[in-house]
Amino acid sequence: MPRPVKAKPVDMLETVQEICIYVHRFHNLDLFKQGWYQIKITMRWEDCENTSFGIPARVVQYEAPDLDPSSINGVWRIDDTDNSFSTPTFRIKYARQDIHLYMMISFNLSHRLEKYKLDLTTAVILKFELMYAPTFENGADLQGSVDVSPAATHEFRIPPKALLGLHSYCPVHFDALHAVLVDVSVHVSLLTASSYSSASKVPSNSANTEVIVNKNYDTLNKGFGGVASLDVKNVILVKTLLTARGILLEELQIISEAVAEAIDISEFVSKMNNMKLLKSLLQANPFAIDVEDLGQGKPQNGFEGGNGAPDFLDVEMLHSISQNELLDCFHLLGNQLFYLWNIFLKFHRGNKTKILEFLRDAWANDRKAEWSIWMVYSKVEMPHHYINSESDESSHRGVHRRVSSLWKLPDEPLQTAATRAELHRRSIAQMQINNRSIQDMHIFGDPLRIPIVIVEHVINAPRRSTSETSLARHIGFVDSHDLSPDTIGKKSAPQSNARVLKIVVFVHGFQGHHLDLRLVRNQWLLIDPTIEFLMSEVNEDKTSEDFREMGHRLAQEVISFLKSKMDKASRYGNLGDIRLSFVGHSIGNLIIRTAIADSMMEPFLRHLHTYVSVSGPHLGYLYSSNSLFNSGLWFLKKLKGTQCIHQLTFTDDPDFQNTFLYKLCKQKTLEHFRNIILLSSPQDGYVPYHSARIESCQAASHDTSKKGKLFLEMLNDCLDQIRANPSHRRVFMRCDVNFDASAYGKNLDSYIGRAAHVEFLDSDIFARFIMWSFPDLFR
Repeated sequence: MPRPVKAKPVDMLETVQEICIYVHRFHNLDLFKQGWYQIKITMRWEDCENTSFGIPARVVQYEAPDLDPSSINGVWRIDDTDNSFSTPTFRIKYARQDIHLYMMISFNLSHRLEKYKLDLTTAVILKFELMYAPTFENGADLQGSVDVSPAATHEFRIPPKALLGLHSYCPVHFDALHAVLVDVSVHVSLLTASSYSSASKVPSNSANTEVIVNKNYDTLNKGFGGVASLDVKNVILVKTLLTARGILLEELQIISEAVAEAIDISEFVSKMNNMKLLKSLLQANPFAIDVEDLGQGKPQNGFEGGNGAPDFLDVEMLHSISQNELLDCFHLLGNQLFYLWNIFLKFHRGNKTKILEFLRDAWANDRKAEWSIWMVYSKVEMPHHYINSESDESSHRGVHRRVSSLWKLPDEPLQTAATRAELHRRSIAQMQINNRSIQDMHIFGDPLRIPIVIVEHVINAPRRSTSETSLARHIGFVDSHDLSPDTIGKKSAPQSNARVLKIVVFVHGFQGHHLDLRLVRNQWLLIDPTIEFLMSEVNEDKTSEDFREMGHRLAQEVISFLKSKMDKASRYGNLGDIRLSFVGHSIGNLIIRTAIADSMMEPFLRHLHTYVSVSGPHLGYLYSSNSLFNSGLWFLKKLKGTQCIHQLTFTDDPDFQNTFLYKLCKQKTLEHFRNIILLSSPQDGYVPYHSARIESCQAASHDTSKKGKLFLEMLNDCLDQIRANPSHRRVFMRCDVNFDASAYGKNLDSYIGRAAHVEFLDSDIFARFIMWSFPDLFR
C-alpha cells in the first residue's frame, strides 16, 4: 500500500504597516543659530534599538514648496544605509520664520507573524533629527559638509493599538535649545504585503513631484500554492485585517464629516465589499467579529481582552474553514484596505489644509486628558480672613460666631505638598500606559522623571448675602472633575470684527536675563501665535536697586511698547480691545506689581488679562526657613548694600508699616486681572513656599508679636484683591510644580533649593501641562 503524501502547510501570510508622514511647515520659534537646516526621519520597531526597519516606500511633493533659492537648497534624499529620509535643506535667517515643505513620505514596516506577535505588542519609534550646517557664501550642500551634525532629536512612540489605524497631528519641537514647531501629521494603516512588489525601490535621490513604489496590484489575486493544513496565526491575521478595515472606514467617515467634504467610496461598495465571502468564512464562528458592523464601517477592536489575545470559542472549529476561503478572505481584505487607503491619500491631497486643522484641534483637545497622568486637580475655598491662631482666637470669638468657617493650615504645608506629589509619582510607576495616541518620548520616555503638577482652583467663600453657587458661577469655577478648557476662564466672543491686541510682558528675576522666560513664551506662542510679546530688558543688570525704580522703568517700557503696537494696529485696521498679560519669575513679580501700582499705568488697568507668577516672593522673606539662603541674603544686605534685599526682608525701614512690601500689599495691583495663576514648588528653597502661594504659614500664625499681625494684614490685603467681586468673572489657581529631585544629584544647588528655582526656567514641560490644559486663559 502506498504511503500517504503529507500535505504542504499553509504559507505564512505577510502584512505591512504603511506609515505616512506629512511634513507641512517648519516654523522657527527660537533657534539661536542662523544656517542651513534639514529634517531627517527614520523609523524602527521599539525592541530593535540599533536597526531602522522602516523602508521608504513613496514620496509625494503635494504642493510647491518655498521656491526662494535663498531659503530652499537641493532636493529630498533617501539614504539606503540607514533607510532614512531627509527633506531638502532650508535656510533659517530670523525668528518666527516659516518654511513650507509640503512633503509626504511613507515608510513600510513589514514583518512576518512568527517574528512579531499577533497581538501587536511591539510599538514603533518615529525619530526626527534636526540637521545643521553653517551658512556658506556659495550655498550649502548639507550632506557634503564636514560640519554637518544632528543638532537635536525628537522621538515619538506609535503604540501597538495605533498600528491598525491612526490619523493624528504630531507637533515636533525638538528641545529647549532648538525650539521650533514642525507641523507633522501621521497616518497609519495595516495592509497586506502582497500589495507591493519587492523588486521595486524608491530611488535614493529624486526631484520628481511624486515617486510611488510597489504598486503591483495583481499579486493580490495570486494564490500561495497547495495547502493542506490551517495555521491558526493566519486566521488571526484575517481578523486583524478586518479590524484595520473597520477602523479605516470609520476614520474616513469622521474626517469627511469634519472637513465637510464627501469621500467617494462607491466602487468599494459596489465591487469590492464582498460580504458574502466574509460571512461564509465566519459562519464557522472561529472568532468573535460582527461582520455586519464591519460592513457599516464600525471598528472592531480585536485587542480589548485582558491580555490582548483574540477570544476564540473553539480552536477545533478552525479546521472547518477551507484553505481557499481563508486565502480568498486575505486577498479580499487586502484589496479593500489598499483601495480605501489610496482613497484617503488622494482625499488628503485635495483637503490637506482642512484635515491638518481638524487633526490639530483634536490633538489640542486631547492634551488635558493625556497629561492628566501627571496632574492632580482639586478645589479649595478662599479663606474669609487669616487670623493669628493663638493671640487672635480669643479676641475674635465673635467673628467665629458670625463666620461659617475660618481658614486652618495643615501642620506642615510644605511637607504635605511634597509628600502628596511623591505618592502620586509612585502611583505612576504602577501604571501601564497603553492608549491609541502618539506618545511624545520627551514625556513618555521616562514618565517618572516628569514634574507632578498639583492644581488648586480657589473659589470664593460664601458670604452672608450670596451663596457659594452664585459666587462660583461669577468667577467661572467648575467642579474639579470637569476642569475643561470649555468651562474654565472662557469668555464670550467679541461682537465685532475689530482686532483684539494681545500683549504679554515677560519679566526676569534677580540678576536675570531678558530671555529667561523664553520657554514659557514659546508655549504661549504655540497656543496663540497672534500675541505680541515684550521680553523686558530695562532692568537687566539693575535688579539690585530699589523696587520702586525698577517698577517705574518697567511701566515706562510697557507703555512705550503698548503705544507702538496700538499705533500699528490702528494703521492696519480697527483696533478693538486690548488684553495685557504679565509673566514674572522670582522678584520679577514684585517689579510687575510695582509697575502696575505706578500712576502712569492707570489708563491700562482695565485691560489687564492674565497674570502668571512663577515662584514670586509676594509676601517677602519674613518667615523664610532656609537658614543657608538667609545667610546669603544677610551677605547681600551687609556687604553689598543691595536695596531690593532690604525691601524683601522688611529691613528697609525701622517701622514695619513704612516698609516697601507692606505698602505694596495695600496697593490694588492684583484685583484688575481676570486670571491669576501662582506657580510654586515645595522644592524651591530660594522663595518661601507660602510667599509664592500668597498664603499663611505656621510661623506666621503662631507669631503673637506685632510683626505677625502686620504680616497677616498684608496677606489679607492681597487676598481681598484676588477675591472676585460678584459682578466680575475671575479664575484664581495655585499650581504646585514638583520636579524630579533625583535628577539634581547631591550638590550645593539642590541643598539650598536653587535647582528647583532655576528648573522653572530650564524646563517647559510644566508650562505645557498647565497652559494646554487651560488654553482659554492664554488666548
